[in-house]
Amino acid sequence: MKILAAVVTHNRCVLLQRCLDHIELQTRKPDGILVVNNASTDDTMKVLNDRGTPFVSQENLGSAGGWHRCIEVALEEGFDAVWLMDDDGFPDPHALGALEQALSTPVVCASSIVVKEDSLDEFVFPFPVLNAAGLPELFKLPRKLHRVKDLTAFAPEGIYPFAHFFNGALIDLAAVRKIGNVDCKFFMFGDEVDYFFRLRKVGHVCSVIKALHMHPDVSKRPYSQTKVYYYIKNTLILNGRYFDWPWVRHVLAVMAVLLRTSQRNGAAAALSLLVGKNSPAFYKGIVRGVVGKLGKDFND
Repeated sequence: MKILAAVVTHNRCVLLQRCLDHIELQTRKPDGILVVNNASTDDTMKVLNDRGTPFVSQENLGSAGGWHRCIEVALEEGFDAVWLMDDDGFPDPHALGALEQALSTPVVCASSIVVKEDSLDEFVFPFPVLNAAGLPELFKLPRKLHRVKDLTAFAPEGIYPFAHFFNGALIDLAAVRKIGNVDCKFFMFGDEVDYFFRLRKVGHVCSVIKALHMHPDVSKRPYSQTKVYYYIKNTLILNGRYFDWPWVRHVLAVMAVLLRTSQRNGAAAALSLLVGKNSPAFYKGIVRGVVGKLGKDFND
């Protein structure tokens, strides 16, 4: 199998170097490496030129535009699979080998589990408990699994039928030819969920517990207003497309955005979404999410 390791980066050259170092340390070496540079203004270009790492630069098309370009290049250059990751995380040396072993019919995507770099038993992005339809539980407890040991109890064979794209996701390009590329109209937030469900239509998508991807804890990173807007809008769009009980999930999503904004940016920032200067964009995001208006439209 010919595998391209592809990284999307934007203004995080120090973390990008760490990521590339760990890709090069893989016991199963990738057959190619590519960095998609989303219009970085820091020393990213110098880092890539000094290392001799193949890269392409483009305008900042958001995460979705970055993944789209990674997959496009992998298809054009005749790879069999593409291994996708952000610049701020890094893979365990044995990750790619474990993922390649899992990527066989009917599995079309095998993904790493994303753990905190300073606490390897804790997930950065908790795993949902799934119902009989393979959707995240809404009414039963527990709804989320926060530790590797908890996930192992649900997946004793080491494979769980859910994945958090794109932090070490190995995707079979034969499946991509069936479903198409990542939808750039998501811009940021939600593109990974959309692609997960699209891939699941043509095969199995899973996480491999022994394939670790280390990542900073993002739970305290402040939200920009742009991120809040796309977070709420795209979450509501996805609720309508793929999930049961969409209106219940809409309410929970709005509550979650307010809570997370309060935790990350402070209570005043959350209040401004409801009644302050940031409320017009917040309510516009809700309306556009409910009606399904996908696209890069924050400034219009």
